[in-house]
Amino acid sequence: MKLFYKIDSYTRSGKPIYRFTATNVSGAYVEFSNRGARWLSAVVPDANGVSENVIVGYDRAKDYLGDEYYMGAVIGRFANRIANATFTLNGRNYTLEKNDGRNSNHGGYSGFHQKIWDWEELPDGVRFTLSSPDGEGGYPGNIRVAVEYHWSDKCELRIEYFGITDMPTYLNMTNHAYFNLTGKKCKIIGHKLWIPSHRILDTTAEFIPTGRRVEVNGTPFDFTREKEIGKDLYSDNEQLRQNKGYNHCYILKDKKSSDMVEAAYLTDPVSGRTLTVETDLPALLLYTAGYYIRPDSAVCFETQYYPDTPSHSDFPSCLLHPGEEYRHRTIFKFGIIEGR
Repeated sequence: MKLFYKIDSYTRSGKPIYRFTATNVSGAYVEFSNRGARWLSAVVPDANGVSENVIVGYDRAKDYLGDEYYMGAVIGRFANRIANATFTLNGRNYTLEKNDGRNSNHGGYSGFHQKIWDWEELPDGVRFTLSSPDGEGGYPGNIRVAVEYHWSDKCELRIEYFGITDMPTYLNMTNHAYFNLTGKKCKIIGHKLWIPSHRILDTTAEFIPTGRRVEVNGTPFDFTREKEIGKDLYSDNEQLRQNKGYNHCYILKDKKSSDMVEAAYLTDPVSGRTLTVETDLPALLLYTAGYYIRPDSAVCFETQYYPDTPSHSDFPSCLLHPGEEYRHRTIFKFGIIEGR
């Protein structure tokens, strides 16, 4: 494994933004940035051995400075939404930053995606670290988080998340990479997707969970049998209209555990590329980029705790206490359709 890094650009205040490139024995490589601990690219071969970047992003490094779509970024302190930008913890009310109407989304304006992270080399990738002070974004506790990217000779990217705190607080991190296995700027409606979950969270028009779990059988949200993403994407369904496509939380586990489970399997019949997602987190947020500048041209697999967990006592808890460690992992495995 080879790791190379260089200064890619600078922040407006003059801080260097680095680009890290990890290359495996086959020549396939992934790239990262210390701004937002972002995953910038994954250049992997198709069925004919042609390598292309299957991560959707920007062509110029400086364009990430104005990014509004969380392209490839690590999300925190809390992935997705918290209703009314408030929660109560140990009898105290906390008010968060409202950056999505009356709600807070992806950590608010102070989210991890905006930060310049510290970094260090690993034998097979890079480790990013960040401190977030008590009160930042409205959240309690001084916390220290780390994200490790490990790239293997099998074209597998393992993402490890860590966190500690000095006060009880909620922590829910994910990665917001946008995938298009064609390696082209085209719609992903021909990609085939399998998700082994039979239930999703019911949500309001503001994407806030109602608390109900809904069976997907016989609905446009059923991916328990592999189907094209575009098959039901434009169907006459209120939830799909409200969300501009899929923007829904699939339940992988009802309880918190360290067991790894398969969360999704994506294939592109044209290129022959595949992507398998495995995680120990309890949910998968499927997002087909309906709010992106080029809608439906990518798909995101945001492994995480359920959205708005602080408002629902029956959701798996991501409450972190002093003396505990937040520790989770997600693995993205790139491959080729068998027989191609």
